Amino acid sequence: MNVLLLSAYDADSHKRWRRGLVSALPHWQWTQLTLPPRFFSWRVRGNSLSWGRGEAREQLAQSWDLVIATSMVDLAALRGLVPALAQVPTAVYFHENQFDYPRSEDAVASVEPQILNIYTALCADLVLFNSEYNRNTMLEGAGELLNRLPDAVPPGICDEIAQKSSVLPVPLESTVFEVQQARPSRPTFIWNHRWEYDKGPDILLAALRRFGRAEIPFTCHVVGQQFRRQPPEFVQIRRLLENLGALGAWGYQAELSEYRRLLGESHGVISTARHDFQGLSVLEAVAAGCQPLTPDSLAYPEWFGEGGWRYGDDVASCAAGLSTAMLDCAGRVQGNQPLDVPEVRRLSWTALADVYEARLRSCAEQKVR
Repeated sequence: MNVLLLSAYDADSHKRWRRGLVSALPHWQWTQLTLPPRFFSWRVRGNSLSWGRGEAREQLAQSWDLVIATSMVDLAALRGLVPALAQVPTAVYFHENQFDYPRSEDAVASVEPQILNIYTALCADLVLFNSEYNRNTMLEGAGELLNRLPDAVPPGICDEIAQKSSVLPVPLESTVFEVQQARPSRPTFIWNHRWEYDKGPDILLAALRRFGRAEIPFTCHVVGQQFRRQPPEFVQIRRLLENLGALGAWGYQAELSEYRRLLGESHGVISTARHDFQGLSVLEAVAAGCQPLTPDSLAYPEWFGEGGWRYGDDVASCAAGLSTAMLDCAGRVQGNQPLDVPEVRRLSWTALADVYEARLRSCAEQKVR
C-alpha cells in the first residue's frame, strides 16, 4: 500500500509515533513529509501553504492509497491547494487537541487553532486519538466553542466527528520493557517531562518541600526536554534538592542509554502535569519498572486505574497528594516490599501493530470520497 504520512509539527512525541508506525508496518510503501516543531502559530496555519505551494506540491499530487496526517495538518486548506488529495482516504491522528491546553501568561488568545482542529477532523475519514481523555476533551471543547459562535453553525458537527473516531494510543517500543533494573536501597524518584509551565514545576517544588520534611534520605532525577526560557521553579527545585542531599541527574539526557539507566534505577516516576493527553514518558518509566506517582486525572486512570494522588485546583492540595504518594513509595522501598507497578505491555507496538494495520487498511479500502 502506498501511504503518505504528514507530520506538520514534528515534535518529539510525534516523531516517535511516526517512526514507530513506519517501522511496525515495513511492508507498506511510505512517503513522509515533516515540518520542524517551531513557530507554532505559523506552523499550524501555514503548513498547507508550505507544502501545497512549496517543493512538495508535485509529490502531494501523486497517487496515494492512504493519507495519514497528524492533527496539526491544516487538511482542509491542503486539499484545496492540492485537489488530488481530496479523493484519497485519510486518517488523522490526534496526539493532543487545542481545547485542553492550559494557556501561559504570555500566550495570545485565539480560537483559530481550535477551529483548525474541527476542520481537520471533519475532513478525515478516520479520526484516532491517543487516549479517551484526549477524545473527550476535544469533543467537549469543540461543542462549547460551536455553541458560542454567533450564527449559521450547522448541527451535528461533534456527532459526525465522534462517529468516525476511536482511541489508539501511541505504542511503546519493545526496548523499553528490556531496561536493566538496578534499583538502590535509597528511595529514588524521576520526573521526566518537558520543562514548561504546563508540566507543573510549581507542584513538584511544593511536593518536594513537603516530602523533605519527613527527613527520609532520597534521590530525585529531574530530566526532560529543556528550552531557552524555563519556569523559575527549576532553579528553586535544584537548590532544594542540593540542600536535601537528594539531587540526582539534572537536565536533558542526550544519550538514550543513560536515560534508560536512570529509569532502571528509579523506584517511582512522578507526574505533576496540568495536561497530559497520554503521558508517554510516564508509561515508558512504568514499562521499565517504576511505580507511577500520577494524579487521578487526565489520561492516567485509563492506563493505571483509579488510585492516583488526588488532583485539586490549588498547588497546596496537589503537593499534599503527591507527597503522600512519594511517602508510600519510599515506605515500600525501605520495607523491602514490591513496588506497585501496573502492567502496560498491552500498550506496546508488539500488541498494537496489528490493530493499527487493521484500522488504517479499513480506512484505505474506502471508495473514492
